[in-house]
Amino acid sequence: MKPALSGRKPRYPSNWESLPAGNDLKDIIEHALDDVSRQIFGYHFLKLGSLSSELSLSHSPIKHIFSMTEELGLDNAAIVGKSQDLPFQENSIDAVLLAHEMDFSQDPHQVLREVNRVITPNGHVIIVGFSPFSPAGLLRFFPINPKQILHEARFFSSVRIKDWLHLLGFEVVNHQRLIFSELFFERRVHEDSRWQRWCQKYLPVFSTVYVIVAKKRVMPLSLVRPKWKPKPNFTAVGASMRIDSSSRMKKNLL
Repeated sequence: MKPALSGRKPRYPSNWESLPAGNDLKDIIEHALDDVSRQIFGYHFLKLGSLSSELSLSHSPIKHIFSMTEELGLDNAAIVGKSQDLPFQENSIDAVLLAHEMDFSQDPHQVLREVNRVITPNGHVIIVGFSPFSPAGLLRFFPINPKQILHEARFFSSVRIKDWLHLLGFEVVNHQRLIFSELFFERRVHEDSRWQRWCQKYLPVFSTVYVIVAKKRVMPLSLVRPKWKPKPNFTAVGASMRIDSSSRMKKNLL
C-alpha cells in the first residue's frame, strides 16, 4: 500500500468559507447527507473536524449528534481533541462523519484506525473527499491562486479510500459523486444547473467531490472443528476374507 503519512501537517480550513465556493459546497453536501443520514440508526453520531461540525444532519434519526474539533472557541464544538487520538471508548459511537477530514490530515491511516476503534459493530462512517481526477484535482498542480487553501488538500481517490476501508473490515454501502467544478477560480456552483446535470449523467468519474458510506462488519466467532478423526482399534474384515475362510473350512471337512 502506498504510504499516506505526510512529512508536514497541511493547513487546515477552520470553516467552509475558507474553501473556494465553500458555502455552495456546504449546501450541496448537506443535501446529499440528508438521504444518507436518514438510513443510519443508533444512539451517538460524531461529526469529526471543523468542516463536519458545521454540517446539519437534521434528517438523522439519531438524537445525540455532537462535534469534535482541534480548535478552541468554536461554538459548534462539543469536544476538543485530535482526530488521530479520539477520546472515546472502543465500540461507543454508532456513526462518524468525516467531511474532508482525510484531505487535510497528516496521517489519514491513523484517523481511520481510530474511527474503526470507536465505532460499534455494524456502525457507519461517512467520508466526504476531493477527487484527484476532477478539474480541481488537476489544477492543484498549477500556480493558480497559490495562497488558496485548496492547494493544501491531498485529494485521495475514492478507490484508495475504499481499499483502506476494506482492509479495516468495512463494507461500502453507498457512493455518490457530487459537484463538477474547477473550484480554484472561485465560481459559484449551482447544483441544478444544466452543466451539473450533464456531467452527472455523462462524466461522473470527473466529479470534484465524492461521498462514501461504509458499514463496519464484524465476523461472528465459530467453532473450529478438528480435521482429524479418531481411528478405531480394530479393522473390519472384508467380504473377500470371509469368503476365503469359509472355503478353507469346506476343504478341511472334505
